[in-house]
Amino acid sequence: MARLLFRLRNVPDDEAEDVRQLLIENEVDFYETKPGNWGISMPGLWLHHDDDFAKANALLQAYQHERQIRVRAEYQQAKESGEAETQWQRFQSEPLKVTVCIAAAIFLVYISVTLFF
Repeated sequence: MARLLFRLRNVPDDEAEDVRQLLIENEVDFYETKPGNWGISMPGLWLHHDDDFAKANALLQAYQHERQIRVRAEYQQAKESGEAETQWQRFQSEPLKVTVCIAAAIFLVYISVTLFF
């Protein structure tokens, strides 16, 4: 019976491709489901055989640990060199979007608080 190994919803393309390559290189038999036309179905990587789950999960955990260390180091380096985007830079690049999000948050807090008073 098939078993879900890795959900692909909100996963960067490079990470999904790395996981696919990792499974192929280690000869783990898998298939991929797409989100469908409306994006309702869950995209993911599924294993054909339950017996492969322990091996594939160990490979995936090791890969994610390595990726976490690498991405954090890249972010820290970008932050130190001034290339990482700050909140002020984000506001300057998308002022309307940021203003709407802040206004929505303030409105939700206002509605939540006024119900009690």
